[in-house]
Amino acid sequence: MTAPPPLALTMGEPAGIGGELTLMAWRRRHRLERAFLVVDDPGRLRALAERLGWDVPVAEIADPAQASACFATALPVLSQSLPVPVEPGRPDPANTPAVLASIRRAVEMTVAGETAAVVTNPIHKAVLYQGGFPFPGHTEYLAHLLGMDGAEVMMLACPHLRVVPVTIHVSLAQAAATLSAQAIIHAGRVTAAALVRDFAIDRPRLAVAGLNPHAGEDGAMGREEIDIIAPAVATLRAEGIDAVGPLPADTLFHAKARAGYDAALCMYHDQALIPIKTIDFDGGVNVTLGLPIIRASPDHGTAFALAGRGQANPASLMAALSMAAAMAA
Repeated sequence: MTAPPPLALTMGEPAGIGGELTLMAWRRRHRLERAFLVVDDPGRLRALAERLGWDVPVAEIADPAQASACFATALPVLSQSLPVPVEPGRPDPANTPAVLASIRRAVEMTVAGETAAVVTNPIHKAVLYQGGFPFPGHTEYLAHLLGMDGAEVMMLACPHLRVVPVTIHVSLAQAAATLSAQAIIHAGRVTAAALVRDFAIDRPRLAVAGLNPHAGEDGAMGREEIDIIAPAVATLRAEGIDAVGPLPADTLFHAKARAGYDAALCMYHDQALIPIKTIDFDGGVNVTLGLPIIRASPDHGTAFALAGRGQANPASLMAALSMAAAMAA
């Protein structure tokens, strides 16, 4: 029986914790349902494993199809050399081209069907900017590579909650000023379609949060619910999507409320991320919806202060690998 295509894991910021998380994930490979390969510098990974005292054999492969055969006994690595040596906790912008090449190669393999999904280790945007990176972050770069600029939607997911922020990396003032019915409708459409395609939910239920306290209290605390959010919900319902709202955000995330929906559309970043990080800080996964491929990522950063010590928690990367495998299946 032919093994299913492996997952493609990216290098991430080489001076961060991504390398040791990769090593940790391979050491816990018996918990995973699908093999993965990593696009990384094999010499760096060998040196890191030796530094940490971990027995992780590294197998350089030339083709993704070789990954599943060797995964049980060695970490499969598609070589992406780094221009300058890596010191944990001290990022160097000179390595930016290699970091981006790792992402690009993972995307290309997944588009070609050689790998089943892209799982991205954390990057450090400020360092990439110094190296000439012109995109706000991972998601926008992936969308650019796939010709999907502006169509992507970010979901944060754990076993007990899925949330989609309609506005993302902008100030709270800008989130309120730029919130639009069209943005909510787009997020709702993409989320509903992804829940069917990638999560096998036949009739997705969406809960749509209000922007203001008490969902505006009938206009007493703001009219965004009346003028923007309610019309968006009406449009989604008219299209056959089971959406309800606007609902007060302060009562939307307790256990009984969560049982009533499959994903919550939130109006700004922290409205979405605070509840999921409270419920499952270590196990949250960042999933990009609206792309023609599956992409998942741990919901944390590069943690330079922990890099090279072997003290990082691999739970979120393990969850991302497991979710990507489940979505691919």
